[in-house]
Amino acid sequence: MKAINPATGELVAEYEETSAADAIAMVEAADRAFHDWRRLSFAERAVPMRKAAQILHDRAQDYARLMTQEMGKPITGGVAEVEKCASACEYFADHAEEFLAREPVPMDGAKSFVTFQPLGVVLAIMPWNFPFWQVFRFIAPGIMAGNAGVLKHASNVPGCALAIEEVMRDAGFPKDLFRALLIGSKAIDGLIEHPKVRAVTLTGSEGAGRSVARKAGEVLKKAVLELGGSDPYLVLEDADVEKAAAICTKARLVNSGQSCIAGKRFIVIESLRDQFEQAFVAKMQAAKMGDPMDAATEVGPLARHDLREDLHKQVEASIDKGARVLCGGKIPDGPGAYYPPTVLTDVVKGMPAHDEELFGPVAAVIVAEDEADAIRIANDSNFGLGGGVITPDLARGERLAAEFIEAGSVFVNAQVASHPKLPFGGIKHSGYGRELSHYGIKEFVNIKTVFIAN
Repeated sequence: MKAINPATGELVAEYEETSAADAIAMVEAADRAFHDWRRLSFAERAVPMRKAAQILHDRAQDYARLMTQEMGKPITGGVAEVEKCASACEYFADHAEEFLAREPVPMDGAKSFVTFQPLGVVLAIMPWNFPFWQVFRFIAPGIMAGNAGVLKHASNVPGCALAIEEVMRDAGFPKDLFRALLIGSKAIDGLIEHPKVRAVTLTGSEGAGRSVARKAGEVLKKAVLELGGSDPYLVLEDADVEKAAAICTKARLVNSGQSCIAGKRFIVIESLRDQFEQAFVAKMQAAKMGDPMDAATEVGPLARHDLREDLHKQVEASIDKGARVLCGGKIPDGPGAYYPPTVLTDVVKGMPAHDEELFGPVAAVIVAEDEADAIRIANDSNFGLGGGVITPDLARGERLAAEFIEAGSVFVNAQVASHPKLPFGGIKHSGYGRELSHYGIKEFVNIKTVFIAN
């Protein structure tokens, strides 16, 4: 299993894949570790979880460099990602007991309550784009709830997978409670079928979600799926153009555009179109693209050359159907899987830029007649992960976000982001289930009713 630096094309490191027999042995060892771990109090579980947070703080620069080498993340974003993982560990160490406390249910003449018990070994299938955060988004609540975990990480970030296992080991968790399996996608079905795997969580593409959901359904196991997105941002006619362009640029270029909750469709009211496009293009062009190890870099390479080719094909197909390029849209010369910040306009239904997820720094500007038309366009998508509303009228923004935009998260006057305190997940083809917050920690527990008659 090879890690290739997408900025240079050079080999970072090569790792020996986990054999099928070793993968099964790790699952069974995780199950044995689970039966001891689940008996510990929340306070006892919190000790290594807080230690993991401290390790992440201490090694943030080292792990950020590893991410940059393996998938091209700009180094400042990598540091922020590791620190965010630490905050999740701290948050669930502090709040897991509260979130999973018994809930009494008054019943005449009897004692009743709901208790939350861990399930066992959870298989985590995770992507490369946030190689630490996606995993700790499961680890922090899942392990604090009393579960064990085995990780099938993306094949282009094996070093990150092993580094996460290193964090858990150095923090003092039981050796086999969390293991990284360096395996390919073909081994996933067999792991889901294994009787010691009790549930599966996946963050990935729509196709991967369908495959995992199908297999988990066949063996009747719980699954949480966080899939792709084509997040709409509504730029209403009363918006401040410069502020709107700044929010939209930040939303589109997060992680060099390789984020499921990056803004992708920018729906602007007709009366504001020309001003918004001018400001948006200026800010997209001003973003510095270059060496991801440079702290000033805002846009690094895409994670692999084949992903860049796929993105460019979507851009070209949209242009062939009538979209216009306002900036970018050409593969640059030189080494590395770089793609420039790109803005397409005149985007309509039937174009890849409208209908599909564009996983890179390409923004689609879509014009709406009015608020009602903007809502219609926003919801005219198979995806429903995140979205944004930009308006100085906060009551109006709150109403549209809360009642009309079909998505798991809608932010007003801000870029959509995940946070340990807030539930995260999508609807429609963006998946089901929730991660983070008190909702996420309850996804992989048995919500058990206990009734005691007098």
